[in-house]
Amino acid sequence: MSQQAHPTPRPDEAAEPETPHLDFEGTTPYEDYVKADVLTHLQHTLSDDPGEMVFLVTTQVMELWFTVIVHEWETAARALRADDVPTAIAALKRSVRELEALNASWKPLGQLTPAQFNSYRGALGEGSGFQSAMYRRMEFLLGEKSASMLVPHRGAPRAHAELEKALHEPSLYDEVLRLLARRGHAVPDAVLHRDVSLRYEPSEEVEAVWTALYSGDAGDELARLGEALTDVAELVWRWRNDHLVATRRAMGAKQGTGGSAGVAWLEKRAQKNVFPELWTARSHV
Repeated sequence: MSQQAHPTPRPDEAAEPETPHLDFEGTTPYEDYVKADVLTHLQHTLSDDPGEMVFLVTTQVMELWFTVIVHEWETAARALRADDVPTAIAALKRSVRELEALNASWKPLGQLTPAQFNSYRGALGEGSGFQSAMYRRMEFLLGEKSASMLVPHRGAPRAHAELEKALHEPSLYDEVLRLLARRGHAVPDAVLHRDVSLRYEPSEEVEAVWTALYSGDAGDELARLGEALTDVAELVWRWRNDHLVATRRAMGAKQGTGGSAGVAWLEKRAQKNVFPELWTARSHV
């Protein structure tokens, strides 16, 4: 029994693509989820200089990246407490990509001349990046603890409460060291039971633990955790240095906004490494 042939449709007869759904009762599902209208109406410039909009939006984008990175590091810390190293490494690796995006945020600001920055600097008043509550949470997670950094947030109850909680919780690195101890490595009691509300100080014994791990199997789970942490630490260092260079270029050695020492303060910060023994141990492998 022969089959009837179906003619090939001509190009002008090809089916039109379906029109997307355009008619909604209220706001679009995209708006309901992303809140784009809220985000794109948060910019209220205080000067007539067109460059202020770039500065304001870039700073707000940085705040969003801080929020994502805090989420990743808190996820990693919880996983480490549960001895779930793969989940912790996955969160740290995501945060590396996010840190790269955060660091790229300096690009729109990195070549400001002093005259360009001065044209809207007055709009900042006493405002300064060190007053960012979410950035402070990042620093606390890295072990850079300081109770005095809660003071600027006394007038914002939610931010102050979140920072106070973070101050008294173990940092991401504290959780790493506790994991190493549970796995049988000789992390000293003074490190394991230290006051976690204070800045982490390097330990020769911890350095020896990382030296042993890096002298062994490179594919070991804990060695891979160390490399993920080192990737994070490197990008934090790059963030601090990019901040330093952008500030030096825009304002030289003048006093920073918010009463900080400006470049001198940033230079001191840029000299510090987070997770310090992961760097010093490399000299002994």
